[in-house]
Amino acid sequence: MTTADARRTTIDPARLQGPRVRLRAWRPDDLAPFAAMSADAQTMAWFLSTMDRAASDAMAQRCQALIDAQGWGFWAVELAAAGADGRFIGLCGLNRPAWPLPFAPCVEIGWRLARPWWGRGLAAEAAALALQVGFDELGLDEIVAFTVVGNQRSRTLMARLGMTHDEADDFDHPAVPAGHPLQRHVLYRLARDDRPGQRT
Repeated sequence: MTTADARRTTIDPARLQGPRVRLRAWRPDDLAPFAAMSADAQTMAWFLSTMDRAASDAMAQRCQALIDAQGWGFWAVELAAAGADGRFIGLCGLNRPAWPLPFAPCVEIGWRLARPWWGRGLAAEAAALALQVGFDELGLDEIVAFTVVGNQRSRTLMARLGMTHDEADDFDHPAVPAGHPLQRHVLYRLARDDRPGQRT
């Protein structure tokens, strides 16, 4: 199937555990560090604006509500190494976009880490876990990712994950005002059979 159906899926916890990071449910003590991350101008540079505490808390609550309802979504990301005490460092996971995108229906992968954790390969590890869930647990045929044209950091990670870009798929995001510098987006795709290590 191209998108996950509406039934609740029980995800194997082993699929959410990597050597250095773990994807998990959101907790109340995640709200403060998530709010700090959401208010950071560099972290939010490719979004229309930063988020205040109320908006950040509401987003975290929506993320957990979707996980409760369907078994998957944008999970909290924590450090999994010994002594890390489950420290929250960001979010990563899968989502059905609600916007009227030209390639919908689809399931996207997304991630956002707090700035102190950039450049360590942690987003790549978390994203690989989410892709594994999407293909092996949810049975998706394809997972997409999209971002602003100039967001080279995310585009590099998309390519590292084995996702491919075709300029013919580029689009104007319907949630961004016409003429805004962040309106134009690129689309990356990854089919189940094109995963690194799966190609024949």
